[in-house]
Formats: sequence, C-alpha cells, structure tokens
Amino acid sequence: MTHRPAVFAALLGLTRAASAVGDFWVQDDFCARVKGASDDHPVTYEDPATKEKTTHGTADGRKACLKHVLTYTATQAIVAGVGARALGIKVHPAAAAAALAISFTTHYAADRRVPGKGLLEKIATKTGKGGFYKLADFGMNGAFHLDSAWHHGWETVAAVAATTKATTR
Repeated sequence: MTHRPAVFAALLGLTRAASAVGDFWVQDDFCARVKGASDDHPVTYEDPATKEKTTHGTADGRKACLKHVLTYTATQAIVAGVGARALGIKVHPAAAAAALAISFTTHYAADRRVPGKGLLEKIATKTGKGGFYKLADFGMNGAFHLDSAWHHGWETVAAVAATTKATTR
C-alpha cells in the first residue's frame, strides 16, 4: 500500500537536507566563486593555500557550475537513496531519474549567475524583485534568498515526481 503524501514528505525532507549539504559543505570554494564567471565578467580566484591568483571566463564558469551541480545532484541521490531505503520506501528508477534531472537542470540554470544575464536576476528584475536581488546590506543577501527559494520550489516539484509509482516495503 502506498501512502503518497508520507512518501512525498519523506523524499522532500531528504532532498532538502541533501541540498543544503551539497550547496554548503560539498561545493568547493573554487566552484562557489567561479561558477558565475563569463568572458564579459571574469572572476579572479585566489587559491587560499597558495595565494596564487587566476582569472576565469565563460568556459571555466560553465565547468565550475557543472562540477558543482554534479556533486550537488550526487549528494541528493545518495541521501535520498539511503534515506528512502532506511524508511522502507521504494522509489521507481524512472521517477528517481526524472526528479534528479529536474533538480540538476534547475540548479544549473539558477547557479550560472552571470551578472546581468543570469536567469534568477532576469526573473527578479521582470517581477519587480530586482532591488531585492541586489540587496546586500542589513545582514541580508537578496540573491541568496531568491536562489534558495528557487531551489526549494523545484525540490518540491522533484519530490512530487519522485513519488510517481513509489511504494512502501
């Protein structure tokens, strides 16, 4: 017997926790700083160990974002897979793949934050949230909060997709 709302809640909780781990603990400093780099807006990265400075453009920004999103999605897959097994939830492989694909593509789209060209900045500007997106004062960072809200929303969609044909053991 499937209890889809309970399965949804469990999978959402697992992927939400994994998202935080993937974004803040697994992502390395290089990816975090370089993933929005472009040829028009290069990023100079200083290696914390060697103090060597390197400058990065579009190709490196895309690679850094891809590496981050791959490790982020792998973290979600591992946590959700182990957690679901521990909770006695059997997720259909196609549904799991669809959920991870949703997470992967929407995360990459949001995290490729090229100044003036990034998806979240464009959406924020078109919806009247451009000022909030650029807010970096009073202990707030608008881009960070809008990014988090974007990810939470898509993780919810992914959790719904993951419950398709899910069963309890």
